[in-house]
Amino acid sequence: MTTIRMEEMNWPDIKSALKNGYTKVIIGVGSMEQHGPHLPTITDTLIGDALAHRVALKLGNTLQAKTISVGCSEHHLAFPGTISMKSETLKRVLDDYTESLIHHGFKHIIYLPSHGGNFSTVAETVKQQQLKYPDHRIMAYTDLLGFINWFYEISQEFGITKEEAGAHAGENETSAILALNKELVQAERFQAGYLGPLGEKEVKIIMKKGMPELSESGVLGDPTKSTAEKGEVYLDKMADYLTFWIKENL
Repeated sequence: MTTIRMEEMNWPDIKSALKNGYTKVIIGVGSMEQHGPHLPTITDTLIGDALAHRVALKLGNTLQAKTISVGCSEHHLAFPGTISMKSETLKRVLDDYTESLIHHGFKHIIYLPSHGGNFSTVAETVKQQQLKYPDHRIMAYTDLLGFINWFYEISQEFGITKEEAGAHAGENETSAILALNKELVQAERFQAGYLGPLGEKEVKIIMKKGMPELSESGVLGDPTKSTAEKGEVYLDKMADYLTFWIKENL
C-alpha cells in the first residue's frame, strides 16, 4: 500500500487491507477553534491528524480514517473563527463513525482526541459503544491532564518550562505546527499568554466561563522559543507514548 489514509485509498484496496489483517483503525478527533493570534484555527486537527497517522504506522496493520475536524469548543466562542459542536452532536458523529467502521469489518476502533473539550464526550461515548459492540474493541485515550503533562515532560528536555510550554498555543503546540506547516504560523505575533498554574481548577474555569477568564489573547503558555525541530521531536515522542498506551490496553 502507498498510504494508510482511507480518504486517499479506493474501496478495493481498503477491502484488501481488511482481508490482509488491517482490522485496526484510528481516528483523530480535533477542533476548529482559536489558537491565539499566531496559530491557525485548524491547529488541534492538524496535530490530531499527525498523531493518529504516526501512531497507526507504529502500531502496524492499522488504517487511519478521516480525522474529525470540528469538536466541542464552546469555551472558545468568544474568539472569531471558532466553530463548535454540541456534545450530543459530536457523540452522534462518533456513533456514526463506529457503526460504519464495524459494518466494514474493523475489529479495533481507536479514537485520539487532540482537543481538551472533546475528551469527556469521547470518553463517555466510547464507553457506551463498547457495551453496544461487545465483540469489538473500542477505545480512546481520554486522560486530558496526562496528555498535557506528557507534553510538558518532553518540553522540559529542551529547557522549556511548564509555564512556557503551556496547554494552548504555547511553545509545544506552536513548535508542532511549525513542524507540520510553518506557513500557517505568524511568528511576528509571538507573545506570552497566561503563565500561571494549570490544573483541574483552571481547566474547570476555562470550560465553564470561557478561555478569556484566563487569557485575553487565547494563549496558555509562551510561543517565543518555538522551533520546528522541537516540534518534530514532540510529535514523535507523543506518538510513542500513545502507541505504548494503546498496546497496553488493546
